[in-house]
Amino acid sequence: MWARWRRRYHLASLVYFNMDVLLALKTNLLSVVMAVLVVLLLWKCRSKSRYGRLPPGPRPLPLVGNMFDFGVNEAYKYYMEVIKSMALWLRSGCQPLVIISGYHALKETMIGLGEEFSGRFNYPLIMKATLGYGVLSTSGHRWREMRRFSLMTLKNFGMGRRSIEQKVQDEAKNLVKMIKKREGIVFSPADLLSNSVANVICSIVFGYRFEFEDPQFQFLLQTLHSYFIILNSPLGQIYNIFPRLVSLLPGKHHELFRNLEKAREFCRREAKARINNVEDPSCPQDLIEAFVVKMEEEKDKPDTEYHFENLVSVVWNIFSAGTESTSSTIRQALLVMMKHPNVQECVQKEIDEIIGQERYPSTEDRQNLPYTDAVLHEIQRSMDFAPISLPHKMMCDTEYNGYVIPEGTTVFPLLCSVLADPELWKNPNCFDPENFLDENGRFKKNDAFVVFGMGKRACPGEALARLEYFIMFTTLLQRFTFKATVPPEELDITPANCSFGRLPRKYECYAFSRT
Repeated sequence: MWARWRRRYHLASLVYFNMDVLLALKTNLLSVVMAVLVVLLLWKCRSKSRYGRLPPGPRPLPLVGNMFDFGVNEAYKYYMEVIKSMALWLRSGCQPLVIISGYHALKETMIGLGEEFSGRFNYPLIMKATLGYGVLSTSGHRWREMRRFSLMTLKNFGMGRRSIEQKVQDEAKNLVKMIKKREGIVFSPADLLSNSVANVICSIVFGYRFEFEDPQFQFLLQTLHSYFIILNSPLGQIYNIFPRLVSLLPGKHHELFRNLEKAREFCRREAKARINNVEDPSCPQDLIEAFVVKMEEEKDKPDTEYHFENLVSVVWNIFSAGTESTSSTIRQALLVMMKHPNVQECVQKEIDEIIGQERYPSTEDRQNLPYTDAVLHEIQRSMDFAPISLPHKMMCDTEYNGYVIPEGTTVFPLLCSVLADPELWKNPNCFDPENFLDENGRFKKNDAFVVFGMGKRACPGEALARLEYFIMFTTLLQRFTFKATVPPEELDITPANCSFGRLPRKYECYAFSRT
C-alpha cells in the first residue's frame, strides 16, 4: 500500500514540476517577445526623432535596413534606379546612409558645405591597413594636416629640379623597352603597367625606383594586390560588417594582415634611416625626407601629427591608391583602343603630326593634342572607376534643402549620376570622344568631369594621375599599335563591377612597334 502511495506522490510531483517548467518557458518566451517589441519600438522612435528630417527613401526593415534591396557589387545601379530627388535615405543594417545624387546637389554639399561633409566613414578593413592614420581614413585636424602636407609635397616635387614629369617619362621609356621584348607575341600588360606606375610612386616616396624583379618591390605589389582582392571579395565585405567575428575565423585575411604589417615596417625602416641623415632640410629629396624634416621641426609639440604612424599611413595611402587606380585606367585605355582601332589611328596620327618619333611626349604637348586629350578624358568618364565615392561622414548636424542630416551620418556621393547625366553629355551611355570636343575640334572642358571626386575630399593625387595618364598613354601609342587576340567586335570593354570600383576586364593583346 505504501509503495502505491509513493508512486502516486512521485507522479503528482512530476506533473507539478513539468507544469512549472512549462510556465517558466512560457514566461521566458513572453519576456523575449516583449523585449524584442520594446527594442523595435525604441528603434522606431529613435529613427523618427533622430532621423525624422532625413531625405525620403524606401522603408527599411528592422535591423537589416535596406541591405537586401541592392546587390553588393552594383549598389550604385540600385541607387540610380530608386533615387527620386537630390538625396536619398537608406539603411545598411542599423546605420543610416544618405545618397547625394546629381551635379548641382553634389556641388552644393561637397563644395558649398564642404566642411560639414568632410568627415570620413571608415570600413574596418581600410582601418586595418591604416590604423586610423594618414589621409584616406582620417577626419578633422589630422586629415587637414596630412592632406595639406601631401598636396604641398607633391606640388614642390613637381616644381623642383627633380620634377615628377621626368620620373614619369623615365618610367614610360622603361615600359617601352619591356613591351618591345614582347613584340609580336601574346602578353598581358597588367603587371608591366602596375610595375611602372608603382615605380613612379616609389621614386617620389622613397627617392628611388626598383627593378621589376626586386623581391621587396614585388612583395609590396603582391601585398597591395591581395589587399584589393580581399577588399572586393565576399570575405572583405563580411569583415567590414563583423570584423571581430571574422578576426577569430581562419582565412586569407590573416596572411594579408601580417603582410600589411611587414609593409608598414619597411616604411618605418626607410624613415628611421633618414633621421639625422637629411643632407639639406630646406630641399628634401623625397616625401619621406620631407616628413622627417617636419617631424624634427615639431618634435617638441605634444599634439603634433608628424610622427611615424602618420608617415607610414601617408606612404601607404599614396602607394596603394595611386598604383591601383592609375594602372587600371591605362589598362582600360589600351583595351578601348583595341575595341576602336579607328580611334587609335586618329590618336597616333595626331601624335605623329605634333610630336613625331624623335622625342618622347611631355605635358606641354597636351594643349596641342586636343583629340588625344578628349579620348583620355572620355576613357575615364565612360570607365567610371569609382561610381560611388568613398563614404563621407557628417561632422555636425547639417540642414540641406529642407532636410537635416545628423552628425555622424554616412554620406555617399553618387559620382556616376553626374558622369552619366544626359543633360551634361552629348552621348553619356557609350564611349564617344565628342563629349569633350567642340564644333571646331578643340578640347572642351566640362565641369561635370568628376572622376576624381568633388570638394575637400577630392583625390589629392589628381594632378599626378592626370600627368601619368597623358605621358604613358601618348608614349605607348607613339611607339606601338595594340591589337586584340579576338576581333574588335568581340571585345567587352565594360568594366567589371567590384565593391569599391569598376576595374578593367582581364585581357591579353599584341603590341606591334611603329618605329
